[in-house]
Amino acid sequence: MSMSDKSTRVAFGPWGLVKEVFNWYPSNYPAHERRMLFKLDLSILVFACLCFFVKYLDQTNISNAYVSGLKEDFQLYGNQLNYCNTCYITAYVVFQVPGLLLMSRPKLARWLLPSLEILWGVCTFAQSRVTNIQQLYALRFLVGMFEAPVFAGTHFILGSWYSGPELFKRAGTWFICNALGTMVSGYLQAAAYTNLSGVGGMAGWRWLFIIDGIFTIPVAVLGFFIFPGVPDSPRTWILTEDDINLAKDRARRANIRRPEKMSVDVFKRSLRRWHIWVFIFIYACMIISSYPVSYMNLWLQAEGYSVAQVNKLPTVISAINIVASWLGTTLAAIYPAWALYTFSSACCLFSTLCMIIWDIPRALKFVAWYLFGTSGCLSPILYSTVNTIVKDDSEERALIMGSMMTFGYSFQIWVPLLLFPTAGADGAPRWRKGWPASFAFFFLLWAGFIAALLIHRW
Repeated sequence: MSMSDKSTRVAFGPWGLVKEVFNWYPSNYPAHERRMLFKLDLSILVFACLCFFVKYLDQTNISNAYVSGLKEDFQLYGNQLNYCNTCYITAYVVFQVPGLLLMSRPKLARWLLPSLEILWGVCTFAQSRVTNIQQLYALRFLVGMFEAPVFAGTHFILGSWYSGPELFKRAGTWFICNALGTMVSGYLQAAAYTNLSGVGGMAGWRWLFIIDGIFTIPVAVLGFFIFPGVPDSPRTWILTEDDINLAKDRARRANIRRPEKMSVDVFKRSLRRWHIWVFIFIYACMIISSYPVSYMNLWLQAEGYSVAQVNKLPTVISAINIVASWLGTTLAAIYPAWALYTFSSACCLFSTLCMIIWDIPRALKFVAWYLFGTSGCLSPILYSTVNTIVKDDSEERALIMGSMMTFGYSFQIWVPLLLFPTAGADGAPRWRKGWPASFAFFFLLWAGFIAALLIHRW
């Protein structure tokens, strides 16, 4: 479905809207197509959601570990937390485009993510045994390298099997695992700090990485058995030949181009079109603007809240993020995406303005932190839009998604060191320079998305 094709949108009453939100297998689809969609959901979404969950569990673990004993154990009173994130992001950036281009190859697409999951799990276990910050820097780099193609690669896989409302609904449901991993990490760290500190001679923060690693290995094994890759990949046992033929026919009807031979021409034709430039700009704005959103725990710690409260209270942001991810993307398949993007952006701009002012009632500051959760729909709507607009070129679609992540996260290597330092008078969570910059980039994120829709329509 084209983002600008108003003829495909249907007017719903309140009850009709509720039914449409949960209507994943439309009754007007033939029975065999509904069965195939159900199989795809089992094989793609189950693995992708579990994979994404453990990834974001780890990404939040490092911050939660920092405020739950890591900082004191390793005497980290400078910008070491930022340096850990920089090591991770550097690897994430370097291996993004190569990973996505490999993902577009049918023979590799089925095996790449489960294989990387195994390697990622080993590094996750290893983080629980570090004895100094230098070892943690090295492991964060390896974690970023093995994780690089997971996010954009899953969006690429979804866009290879689904289109229109199907795509938006599944992208939003999958993205829930981002916030779910973040939320669960807070509760796990609180529980580990309370119940596992000293068990086996290890601090509570170390146990969180062990728990994450225990989750990871079964997910990887499951992926080898059920993850289908792209429609042209070797067939898994869960899909029949008829299912694959139907999937290819659906892709043909939706004008989703199948993978072709990889060559340097993909770079030439991509750079000649507007898509890559606009979407890279949008995603860079998203990354920079959202950086401080995940550090409510640092504010709570500065305010004197207990370790348990520091880990648990920020989970409300994740809960709101879950609702926004799921409901926002579902509604984007029914109503104009620009309207939902505008609503979410307005909430984030309001919250950022509160942080710029800073000296506001504590209750209002809690509201501001929690309103950041409405940003949950921004990323899945953006990536579903990319999948929809660039569906006519599989290789270009992979290159754009990889480039979005590469250039977006490349800013996160150095921008936090300038705008969001951990220590100092302008350090976390006050960020006198960071919050105004975040406000500006939230606005540019909204303006860039609107511009992309207008350019595509024209």
